[in-house]
Amino acid sequence: MLVTYLEASRDLCETNSILFGAALAVYRIIGAKLSTAGRATEQSSATPAWRIRIEERIAKARALIGRLICFMSGNKRPRIVRTVRMAFARTNVSLFQPDTMQKLTERIDDLKQRIANWGKRIRRYTERSTRFNQNRLFYKSLERPMVSGTGPAPYQANTVAF
Repeated sequence: MLVTYLEASRDLCETNSILFGAALAVYRIIGAKLSTAGRATEQSSATPAWRIRIEERIAKARALIGRLICFMSGNKRPRIVRTVRMAFARTNVSLFQPDTMQKLTERIDDLKQRIANWGKRIRRYTERSTRFNQNRLFYKSLERPMVSGTGPAPYQANTVAF
């Protein structure tokens, strides 16, 4: 069966593809694992690394906002208190001063603004990427010649007259 495909191949690239496909089929039949050591790199995800990092930052900030709100509502558990102390580690804010609630509110508002900015950055990128891809597909469709049968349907009156 392989001989018929090899005789029909026109160039070296096609022959290479046929042989690789045959070898892959044999590997699957015998159940062997195919090593990726000889290949350049593994396929990366479609999501850019910077976007993944920003999404992780957003998730951490949302968790921190939740814990700060828990602390403001009176939850004084050790884990919550530890998180709030870490949130104010580089400032001179004591957790048991009279203006602590105001400082907590300011910190929550600051985190919400940061989340909004990170989200807008991701949204701008997504919109730009979508626009770019749609434009590319549109212009590619203009360059392709129109194949018969894919155009608009003829009018009923013209069909009857024909």
